Amino acid sequence: MDDFFITLAILFLLGLGAYWLGLKTAVPSVTLLIVIGIGIGPSGLDLFAHNRALWFPVVSNIALVMLGFLMGGALTLPVLREQGIRIFSLSVGVALGTFTIVFAGLLALGQPLPVAILLAGIATATDPAATASVLVEQHQQHSPTGKTLTGIVALDDAWGLLIFSFCLVVATGAGVANGGSMLITGLWEIFGAIILGVAIGLPMAYLTGRICSGEPTLVEALGLVFLCAGLAFKFEVSHLLAAIVMGATVANLAKHHNRPFHAIEGIEWPFLLMFFILAGASLEMTTLLLGGVLTLAYCVLRLAGKLSGGAITSILIKESPQKGAWMGFALLPQAGVAVALALTASQALPAIGDLLLTVTLASTVVFEFFGPVATKLSIRRQC
Repeated sequence: MDDFFITLAILFLLGLGAYWLGLKTAVPSVTLLIVIGIGIGPSGLDLFAHNRALWFPVVSNIALVMLGFLMGGALTLPVLREQGIRIFSLSVGVALGTFTIVFAGLLALGQPLPVAILLAGIATATDPAATASVLVEQHQQHSPTGKTLTGIVALDDAWGLLIFSFCLVVATGAGVANGGSMLITGLWEIFGAIILGVAIGLPMAYLTGRICSGEPTLVEALGLVFLCAGLAFKFEVSHLLAAIVMGATVANLAKHHNRPFHAIEGIEWPFLLMFFILAGASLEMTTLLLGGVLTLAYCVLRLAGKLSGGAITSILIKESPQKGAWMGFALLPQAGVAVALALTASQALPAIGDLLLTVTLASTVVFEFFGPVATKLSIRRQC
C-alpha cells in the first residue's frame, strides 16, 4: 500500500513540474509529460513497472471518456451554426487527404496492398487528449480556432473508425467469409456509440442539475460519464465517440444548466496528467529502430496528407489554403486509437501483424513527442 501512495505522489509531482516548465518554455507540457514517462519507462529507469501495467488501461479510459464528454460539450448549436460547415468539411477533408496520400505513397514505395491500405486507414486517427490539452494550456479552447479544432478532433474518431473498417474489409478480401462481419463490426462500433451517447445524454440533459440549481453535482456527472464508458465496453462500441455524443446531447438540451460540464472540468486534469506520463512510460524507443525506413516514410506521408488535406479543403470552402494547412498540422498527435486499430488489423491478418504494429508503435513515439509541439505552433499562427 505504501508503494501505491508513493508512486501516486511522484507521478503528480513530476506532472506538476512538467506543467510549470511547459508554461515557462516553448515546449508543450504534454510533450514534457511524455518525456518524463519515457524516462521512468522501459526505455529509461523502468520504475513502477507493476503499477504502470495495472494503472494505464484504467487511467487512459477514464481520461478519454471525460475528455470526450467535454469535447462533445463544445459542439453546441451556436458553434455549429457559425462553424458547422467548416468543421465538417475540414474533418472529412483532412481524413481523406491523409488516407489518400499515405495509401498512394506506400503503394509507390512497393508496399503490398494490405499493408498500404491498413496503414493509410490507421494514419487518419488522431490523439484528442494531446490536442485538447494544448488548447487548454494556450487558453484557446474557447477561441474560434480552438472551437474549430475541438470540433474536428471530435469528429475524427468517427471518420477514422469508418475509413479503417472499410480498409480492413478490402485488406482481408471482399470475398473472404468474415469480410462482411468485420464491416458490420466497424459500423456497429460507430453507430452503436452514437445510439448509446444519445440514450444516456437525453435523460442526463433533463434530470441532472436539479439538486444544485443550475449545476450538475460532481457525483451526477461522474456517475453518468462512467456509466457511458462501462456500457460502451459492454456493448463493444467506441467509448470516446459515445462520450462525445453524450456531451453534445447534454450541451444542446440542458437549458437549465449554467455550465453543465463544470463538475468534470474540475477533476479532468489529474487524470490527463497521469495519462500522458503513463503513455510515455508505455513507449519503447527501440521500436523506432525496428520500424526503419517504412516508419520514416509513413511519418512523412502522414504529415503531407494532413497538410494537403487541410489546404485543399480550405480552397474548396473558399478560405486561405494556409489556414487549412495549419489546421491539418495541428492534428499530428497520434496515440491510443491508432494502436488499437493496429492491434485489430494484426489479429485479422497475422501475416503482416508484426509489421503493422511496429510501424504504428514507432510512429506513435514520433507523433506523441513532436505532435503537441506542432499543435502549439499551429494554434499560435492562427490565433
